[in-house]
Amino acid sequence: MEDAILAADIADQPIIDLAHLARYTGGEHTLNAEILRLFDGQVNAMVGDLHAVLAARDARRWKEIAHTIKGAARGVGAFRMGEAAAAAEPVDLVMHTDKAEAAIARLMAEGDAVQDFIAKYLAA
Repeated sequence: MEDAILAADIADQPIIDLAHLARYTGGEHTLNAEILRLFDGQVNAMVGDLHAVLAARDARRWKEIAHTIKGAARGVGAFRMGEAAAAAEPVDLVMHTDKAEAAIARLMAEGDAVQDFIAKYLAA
């Protein structure tokens, strides 16, 4: 039951919580933009790497990437993406390839939402 409540809370989160990010940046638009650009480039590359990691069945690298995405996402306030990465982190690549593929799909969807958010933020 608690997991369902947490999932509902996360689903209601904005793509990126700018109030959370502002705790570190003072809300300065230029600094926010710089951090979000870096995050976008880094995380999208890592999500893309997960396909190769899954194909190689490299469990250690899978966990490293998922953990890094989780921390980076939570750091900038992309909590939904952070939770998707947290769910991906413990997936067993050998026993549950289908779950790993679903985790990648979820991370890609969250990544697309983050990219759209960042593009709109940068255009503002």
